[in-house]
Amino acid sequence: AVSAWLIARASQMPSVALLGVAPVAVRALGISRGVLRYLERLLSHDVALGGMATLRVRLYERLAAGRPAALLALRRGDLLARVGADVDSVGDVVVRGLLPIGVAVLVGTGSAALLAALLPTAGLILAVCLLVAGVGGPWWAARAARTAELRSAQARADLSAVSVTLLDRSAELLVADQVGAALAELRRTDARLADATDAAARPAAVSAAVLPLATGLSVLGCLAVGISATTAAALDPVALAVLVLTPLAAFEAVALLPAAGVQLLRSRQAARRILQVLDDAWVPSDAAVPSDAAVPSHAAVPSSGSVPSDAAAPSGAPVLVARSLAAGWPGRPPLLRDLDLDLAPGRSVAVVGPSGVGKTTLLLTLAGLLPPAAGTCLLDGAPVDGLPRAVAAGAVALTAEDAHLFDTTLLENLRVARGDVTPQEAERVLETVGLGPWLRGLPDGLGTVVGADGARVSGGERRRLLVARALLSPAPLLLLDEPTEHVDSGADDLLRSLLDGRLAPGRGIMVVTHRLAGLDGADEVILLDPTGTVRARGRHEDLLDAAGATDYRTAWRSQTQETA
Repeated sequence: AVSAWLIARASQMPSVALLGVAPVAVRALGISRGVLRYLERLLSHDVALGGMATLRVRLYERLAAGRPAALLALRRGDLLARVGADVDSVGDVVVRGLLPIGVAVLVGTGSAALLAALLPTAGLILAVCLLVAGVGGPWWAARAARTAELRSAQARADLSAVSVTLLDRSAELLVADQVGAALAELRRTDARLADATDAAARPAAVSAAVLPLATGLSVLGCLAVGISATTAAALDPVALAVLVLTPLAAFEAVALLPAAGVQLLRSRQAARRILQVLDDAWVPSDAAVPSDAAVPSHAAVPSSGSVPSDAAAPSGAPVLVARSLAAGWPGRPPLLRDLDLDLAPGRSVAVVGPSGVGKTTLLLTLAGLLPPAAGTCLLDGAPVDGLPRAVAAGAVALTAEDAHLFDTTLLENLRVARGDVTPQEAERVLETVGLGPWLRGLPDGLGTVVGADGARVSGGERRRLLVARALLSPAPLLLLDEPTEHVDSGADDLLRSLLDGRLAPGRGIMVVTHRLAGLDGADEVILLDPTGTVRARGRHEDLLDAAGATDYRTAWRSQTQETA
């Protein structure tokens, strides 16, 4: 507006003194435009990035304290999309949504008020055209893009899930000859994302056309009423230039509003997806156990008589009891049924059976990560899946077969179990699980970086590292899924020393394994049949002689002969 006034007034060739401060103001505003825009970007991105970091931390905290079953039901890529891209979309609402809207409202109102002060009709024309371009266009674009955005959000989540599966499970897919099928699914998902993006781009293009149309109409309208007012001597000719040229700059403020409308929609959908995860993982406050009685006394647990008297838990030690337990994923038929189990400190149990009968699912249920499909699973009289996660994890520690190794040092990976592990403790436990010579051969020792998900260690070394991490956990009850898988030499001794208490004296140990050699150290071995029910149970020596455990005896002889 100042530039328009200066150009028109200078064309009349007045004395320089009559132009006043207008030339200085134009220079100052032109220079400060870049500086202020930089400061605006700096401050707005600081707010947005700080908000995203806070949201991500709060999200992790809520998920860690919530129901694990909600997370286990999600594919890893989908969960990654929600804590990654969706959080970014929520943070983008500040920079790409709210801030452009605030700037447009402020600049549009000021520009319309300026023209109204010169000529009320011109101010009204500019206000109407700004509303058309700044409200009608973005509203129509957001409404038309809603369906496409919903499709693209799901497509992005699917694309992330398939990509993570291809990257993390490439070896398994290659062995199963499923790489081609996974790549085909990736292409189909990418095509769905492209179609959704194209569908969202078409209404965005139409809404973008509204801006130049409204700009042209406002200029022509202001020119028409301005000429009439100037002819009637109601408006100064210099002010006419201000009426005509100001709208050209005023519409720059509303140019980003169509994209802001779409960003509001995208951020809303992202927030809905985040809240859906939080709602699924939410534990009602009335379900929490008071801190002064977080785990009731194990004396309240009814005894089945299956725990030998010489393996009774010390007074005050936690006891895990399952009765008529059925384990399975929510919404699916249970894989394992009618299991009675007692696990207390000082007692060891091994569960064996064919693949697919629910052994891993059983461990997830005993750890409280999945709710029982039927029956009960109690930790000192309280349902383990209903306990606060800190309480359940403090008593029962689960090491899954696919437990993650982080892309950091050996020492920091061991500190996942307990943050105050000293280098001396780490060296001792690695020596205990048979990794002493390997550790001494590493140039960086405990400072050796294992790579993403343990990519720089062998399968056997990875498994021993996971066992070492489990032993460092302060939990009195340990659940181990295939602790000796991929371990070549010494696997039988490692399994036996876990079960007979040499590696974890005073701990309760439950092992799920396919390896039968070494089970003679267990207090009880539970043999599952292909239907997921208990075929036989007892000590290892008893199962070798049991009439219903012929396949157990055959498998044991086969494994011991291979070892020999």
